Amino acid sequence: MSLVDRDLSVIWHPYTQMKTALPPVPIVRGEGACLYGEDGKKYIDGVSSWWVNIHGHAHPYIAKKVAEQLTKLEHVIFAGFTHEGAVELAERLLKILPVNQKKAFYSDNGSTAIEVAIKMCLQYWHNKGIKRNKILAFKNAYHGDTFGAMAVSGRSAFTAPFDSMLFEVEFIDLPEQSNIQNLKSQISNLKSDLACFIFEPLVQGTAGMVMYEPQYLNELMVHCRKEGVLMIDDEIFVGFGRTGKLFACDHVTEQPDIMCFSKGLTGGTMALGLTTCTQQIYDAFLSDDKLKTLFHGHSFTANPIACSAALASMDLLMEDTTMANIKRVEALHQQFASRIKDHPKIKNIRQTGTILAMDWETGDNTSYFSTLRDRLYLYFLDAGIILRPLGNIIYILPPYCITNDELTYIYSKIEQALEEL
Repeated sequence: MSLVDRDLSVIWHPYTQMKTALPPVPIVRGEGACLYGEDGKKYIDGVSSWWVNIHGHAHPYIAKKVAEQLTKLEHVIFAGFTHEGAVELAERLLKILPVNQKKAFYSDNGSTAIEVAIKMCLQYWHNKGIKRNKILAFKNAYHGDTFGAMAVSGRSAFTAPFDSMLFEVEFIDLPEQSNIQNLKSQISNLKSDLACFIFEPLVQGTAGMVMYEPQYLNELMVHCRKEGVLMIDDEIFVGFGRTGKLFACDHVTEQPDIMCFSKGLTGGTMALGLTTCTQQIYDAFLSDDKLKTLFHGHSFTANPIACSAALASMDLLMEDTTMANIKRVEALHQQFASRIKDHPKIKNIRQTGTILAMDWETGDNTSYFSTLRDRLYLYFLDAGIILRPLGNIIYILPPYCITNDELTYIYSKIEQALEEL
């Protein structure tokens, strides 16, 4: 019985209509920017395996550090106990974040990092005896699939079955020159009810790699600070170099109150979530009254093996060669975008750091459910490239170690597809 047959007999895959979906591709190993199928076929991972892999697959340095940790300590309850990896990771991460970030709270994935952030903000005001329980977010946002994370995400076909169960959120447009004053007025009018403002900085990934200017985000953040609205910066997708800087918030001058991390945190090796906050937020929970405790935790909070992977990933991230690779990928993306931007089948092409995205002209609006999606996906898969179009939007965000030849091959196949599809 093949691996695929065994899979289909027992597994329900994410974001997949199992009745109509093609059989999954069985992968047996990875190396660098590539994955290898059971049949020996090589695939260039053009989407970093759901945006998590930043240093390449099965990286020997991360593997070595994880293996070493496995022989020391695999897990320990994190309520009332601690361990070296969790402390060191928090110390090192806080050193490279905005200076106002002072405390780290561990969880185990991106959605839970968001849940923690939302609960911190809501309970912050509750602990102070102030009723502020509305949340502000961008339209078409995506912050995760658990209920709190869904609630602060844009209402869509994904959330429709649960809409009646989601708490009320005020959604605003992305900031730009034409609307920034109006957005600031909206915030001022809502400020007495707002617990926080949550945002994906610079790039809304699931919305279709929608990109916006840091100067207008910064202006919005400055206004939130002035009006006393707490800010949650969701760095889960864009953190750890994706936007050309270590963190997307490095493109702005105002500092968020809370930051959320996952995906690239462990170099894509395993699940780990982390939420950081200011001293001000942390202090609102310090009390002789135990009811002011943040009652949140997960069985695998601050798992030592995941922390070891994150520390190894950070070692690699801080090497000069990694930032050089990020700049190299960024430059190649820019050159390619310039080359094809006037193609009649390209409706819109945009780039931020190592993220390149383009809307394929279909004669209709951009849509996640565009029928072109499957044709594009299969075209590139057949060519040995893993791209996962968001409807008629193709995007590339590879591991930073991808070679020039591998990127050039992806570009050439996109150009070929423009002529053939």
